Amino acid sequence: MRDSRIGTPDIYADLQHRLLTGGFAPGAKLMPSSLHAEYGCSANTVRDVLLQLSKVGLVEFEIQRGFRARNVSVQKRAEIARFRVLLEQEGAVASMRNGGLEWEAALAAAHHRLMHIEQQFAKVRDDIPFVGIWSDAELSFHRTLLSECRLPPLLETFDSVYMQFRQQMVGLEKNCVPSYFHRIVQEHQAIVDAATANDEAAMRQAIYDHQARHTELVPQ
Repeated sequence: MRDSRIGTPDIYADLQHRLLTGGFAPGAKLMPSSLHAEYGCSANTVRDVLLQLSKVGLVEFEIQRGFRARNVSVQKRAEIARFRVLLEQEGAVASMRNGGLEWEAALAAAHHRLMHIEQQFAKVRDDIPFVGIWSDAELSFHRTLLSECRLPPLLETFDSVYMQFRQQMVGLEKNCVPSYFHRIVQEHQAIVDAATANDEAAMRQAIYDHQARHTELVPQ
């Protein structure tokens, strides 16, 4: 049994983490009457948290059917990936225009941590189970990339879209093989190179290339 939690933000964070790391199977029923015992709170509190998670697209809710972890599909992932490209291109270009040296330094630091994790994974010979530390580092990198766009609605929307994308990825691909990380190390480097060069066209292309394999309906 999980440690009892008394704060709604803690419950939200824990359920979000489980939804993003394969803690619930796609389409799994999420029952407040069962989950509340894990968190040491009322079923109504869990219900409220699940409703919040449904607003960001990680949980599906239907009257009389209750809550379920969102189902996954190649088509849904492709749709989310396309929208993510549009948001990230606009946010990154705006950050390049606004951010300056401090933004570049923050991006370089976030990239250094992410690159170290990815390079270690790329050396492993066997399949790599989904690792939360990598997902957290990648989200931090992409948040930093957009951090100086000065468009709060874009940042809020991007966070929701990124979470939905990550949930789709985990549901469709339980393991990431080392070759996956060989590829994305190069893609993230291309994004940083474009930022350092202050090259808007290169930035748009690097972001597109980073998601291109996910925007198609045929699994890669």
